[in-house]
Amino acid sequence: MRNFTIFLVDDDQDVLQFLTTFVRAHGYRSRAYSLPRRFLDEYDPSVPGCVLLDLSMPTMNGLDVQREFVKHGIERPIIFLSGFGTVSASVEAMKVGAVDFLPKPVKDDELLNAIRVAEKRETIRLQRDAERSAITEVIGQLTPREREVMQLVVQGHMNKDIAPLIETTEKTVKVHRGRMMRKMGVRHVAELVRMVNKVLSET
Repeated sequence: MRNFTIFLVDDDQDVLQFLTTFVRAHGYRSRAYSLPRRFLDEYDPSVPGCVLLDLSMPTMNGLDVQREFVKHGIERPIIFLSGFGTVSASVEAMKVGAVDFLPKPVKDDELLNAIRVAEKRETIRLQRDAERSAITEVIGQLTPREREVMQLVVQGHMNKDIAPLIETTEKTVKVHRGRMMRKMGVRHVAELVRMVNKVLSET
């Protein structure tokens, strides 16, 4: 993926240097942080990438960083590294969506495989977000009445049922519905429902 960056967060400078050399040798960009708080303060969610995160760090550990992401609704693939990992920590990390939980010293092939999985996840996320943005933009171009009709159509209402709900005639509903469907670029209600649900699933 173009501009895919691996954010490295570890309080051990030797580990940071090794990881930086490793990921760059395999063609990835990197940004290294020895302080998790500084990483969070400087974090740029617009940069495609993943986080290679040490579990055991003073003041703020890896799970704390992951919780901050969840708290602020940030979706980002995370790979945990730990020399003192516990089963409970790995279970918590994986439940919240971590890509992997690797013990130190990490094996090159395991780390590279985890990075590739993270890259695939990030590609899927970006494609999904782009699709949602496109759908949201189209919905924004609908008139208030067309949006109203769209919502009722998605809920399963027929034209004859919609008319009294919005205090108009069935013929007028057909006109609004036709314009709405053309703007949305769909021919069938099932397609419309899938599109709208993609936006709703974001919230």
